[in-house]
Amino acid sequence: MQVIPYGLAQEIYRAPTTDRLAYWRERCGEKFFLFVGALRYYKGLSWLLKAAAISKLPLIIAGDGGIEVQLKEQADALGIKHVQFVGRIDDEDKAALLTLCYSLVFPSHLRSEAFGISLLEGAMYGKPLISCEISTGTTYVNLADKTGLVVPPEDSSALSIAMVKLWNDEDMASEMGANARLRYKELFSSEQMVSAYIVLYHSLL
Repeated sequence: MQVIPYGLAQEIYRAPTTDRLAYWRERCGEKFFLFVGALRYYKGLSWLLKAAAISKLPLIIAGDGGIEVQLKEQADALGIKHVQFVGRIDDEDKAALLTLCYSLVFPSHLRSEAFGISLLEGAMYGKPLISCEISTGTTYVNLADKTGLVVPPEDSSALSIAMVKLWNDEDMASEMGANARLRYKELFSSEQMVSAYIVLYHSLL
């Protein structure tokens, strides 16, 4: 059996305008963590909110979905004002947030999360990653202590510690972001995916 990883083509991502970058920089600040994706039950967002309450670090949650109301109620109950829910965003705004964010955090805690496209997008934009060890494709995208930090699932304390560790060590964060970008280019670009399919097809002919 041969496994061909999913590949992303960065050229199809719309480059954000200066105005959109300025808008999000004004709204989010110069340094923030980003989650982007559907707000679903297996995304681990409840634990992320608890981690944000512990760390007191700025967090942007972009996306909508079935548990949005519950998450906002939880944020209110926790009294956290440094977490922003910005709702569904278009492709340009997603590119702007990925460009500006300090780190991409991906707290999915169940194996329903088979891969994690937004985790890969964070790597494509050269961001240090934070994810949970759930023994799916997320483990292949984010290599622990190389492209980012990996923590146990459903562990707000560990997630908070990882966020603080990245926040306070910009050199480490920069190195992990560069490693994530390199891993994307080596394994997860659309060119690599197409080349792998061509080799596979030739082997079958």
